[in-house]
Amino acid sequence: MKKTILIAAVALLTAVGAQAQSFFHKGVLSDVKYGARLGYNLGGSAPLNMPASIRKMNKFPLTPNIAFGINAEKPLDGDFGLMVGVRFENKGMSVDASVKNYKMEMVKGGERLGGVFTGKVVTKTTQWMFTFPVQATFHYKKVTFKAGPYVSYLTGREFYGWAYDGYIRVDDPTGPKVMLGSTPDERGDYDFTPDMRRWQVGFDVGVDWAFGRRFGAYADLSCGFHGIHRSGFKIIEQTLVPIYGSIGVTYAFY
Repeated sequence: MKKTILIAAVALLTAVGAQAQSFFHKGVLSDVKYGARLGYNLGGSAPLNMPASIRKMNKFPLTPNIAFGINAEKPLDGDFGLMVGVRFENKGMSVDASVKNYKMEMVKGGERLGGVFTGKVVTKTTQWMFTFPVQATFHYKKVTFKAGPYVSYLTGREFYGWAYDGYIRVDDPTGPKVMLGSTPDERGDYDFTPDMRRWQVGFDVGVDWAFGRRFGAYADLSCGFHGIHRSGFKIIEQTLVPIYGSIGVTYAFY
């Protein structure tokens, strides 16, 4: 299903971008420049300040964080302009971390446990979304600097994982101790997908570099204004904010 949505989105965005100038070639849009971009998002959903309860990252494997979009830029005054666009992308994450006295809830053997955990935690997230950025631009030779807010709507989302090779103190740091192993029957599982937001708002800064008449490269950095979970979500003690860098190639239709 996800592959079908991705293929359909790529086909739609490509068709729209290729026809954009033929539809809007007169009047106020006569000098608008259209382009497309394909890239990869690298980052994760994490606290802005890393807490002491997260001791270290053991593994951080890459996930299929493809980003594809189209954009239109309207020159304004001198070297300044305004760029809008739409992109279909994934901001996923897979991480294995060592924690100590980390507040969380889990299910082990059909029993729900809540308290503070010491051991290892695997977290996996998927966030397929349509993102709509609005950015001010500044041109200097072949380089374009850009910055502005974005709004994203999630079409697919997951947040799940498990705690293993450690123990949880139920309710508080002095509560009953429950040991967790590494097998599916011994570990504690969690799934907080229903608590994820459907809409995200944030800020994006970046730079485009045109190394040819039509082709170029880009690098962006985005950060959400809020966490990926709803405001009332308190099971995890920190607010997990989506922070991602993106690199890729651009293509100009003009």
